[in-house]
Amino acid sequence: MNKTDLEKYKAVLEAKRAELSAGLRNRADIAIEKTPDAIDEVQLAGERELAIRNLDRESNLLRNVKGALMRIADGSYGICLHCEEDIKPKRLDAVPWTKYCIRCQEAADRHEFESETGETINEILASAA
Repeated sequence: MNKTDLEKYKAVLEAKRAELSAGLRNRADIAIEKTPDAIDEVQLAGERELAIRNLDRESNLLRNVKGALMRIADGSYGICLHCEEDIKPKRLDAVPWTKYCIRCQEAADRHEFESETGETINEILASAA
């Protein structure tokens, strides 16, 4: 990957980091409000749950964006963390904070990653418990 491409991805990632950081500062939606009407309280609890899920999703995304910026800094950006193959530019254009090539991402989504010893992630977690 050339320097121009890295600078482009870095600019996109820094803009996304700023956007997410600003959004995560607003936590007014998760405040617990009391109302005299039980139905209103149920509705507010549902809205609060949705706001918490959104904050969780955005904080995970922010963590991924920061990780991508660290990979740019250390020179490993654009290389799959699992198979160590180059991640295609088309994928990086779509999801610049990705850690994996499309093949490894699909395997991760199905929880099929294996360790160096051949154990799947589920086997490792089961033995750790």
